Amino acid sequence: MIDGAIRVLAGDCTVIAETGGREEYRGRMTTIVKPDNTVLVHDTDGYQPVAWLTRADSVSSDRSDGFTLVAKKDTQTLRIAAHDQDGFAHYPASAAGPLVGSCPDCSGALVRSTGVHCVDCGDRYGVPGDATIRDDAANCDCGLPRMRVERGLAFNVCLDRGCESLDEAVTAAFDREWDCPEPDCDGDLRVLRRGGLIAGCEHYPDCDTGFAIPGGVVDGECGCGLPTFDTGGETRCLDATCERVQKHRVDPEPGAASDD
Repeated sequence: MIDGAIRVLAGDCTVIAETGGREEYRGRMTTIVKPDNTVLVHDTDGYQPVAWLTRADSVSSDRSDGFTLVAKKDTQTLRIAAHDQDGFAHYPASAAGPLVGSCPDCSGALVRSTGVHCVDCGDRYGVPGDATIRDDAANCDCGLPRMRVERGLAFNVCLDRGCESLDEAVTAAFDREWDCPEPDCDGDLRVLRRGGLIAGCEHYPDCDTGFAIPGGVVDGECGCGLPTFDTGGETRCLDATCERVQKHRVDPEPGAASDD
């Protein structure tokens, strides 16, 4: 399975770009149309296209006589007309990224771009932006790599959240671990997913206190009573707006995830 197809059109063409002014070019050029409707026209000179239109609103083509292609975005128009066609083809394409492992279903390459996906079968796995993909020695029993994610502790979980759930691991470690800081509230903070993971008061909607759980490990207690997190570059309170950060070292929780 592929994300889409890249169209390639080549030949002796006239290119007319109307993108604020009007420019016209003639030569043997190759036009590339990406799945997001970005159009690039290349000649033999350098890496920069002769003309381009990024993420066009519409791209239409006609192969009845050579080929013509018209791309439009707002008031901008890019027109390509072939006088002598050398080629017109579609090629499978996917997002590219660093190789992180092999797909256990089809043995295809797993790469990390937006998340992790297999370039052959197209299987996809959501991955937090700050996650580190572990090496093969740490693979899950299902055959997928594990990822290391810091959310209060360092958790090592499978890429497939249905196999090993990051949410469940964070919930087991920190659900009801912290008190709601509101002075007139006796609630505990529950671990919830609201887009990302948050620590939100159990008395919602009567109390709407909630904090996004940051990347990093708990390393102390803030002057406000909430935990502080070592985020790698600084120490911050669970409450990102708090100005009372007082760093007090605490012992790691028993059973904290390790890199082993």
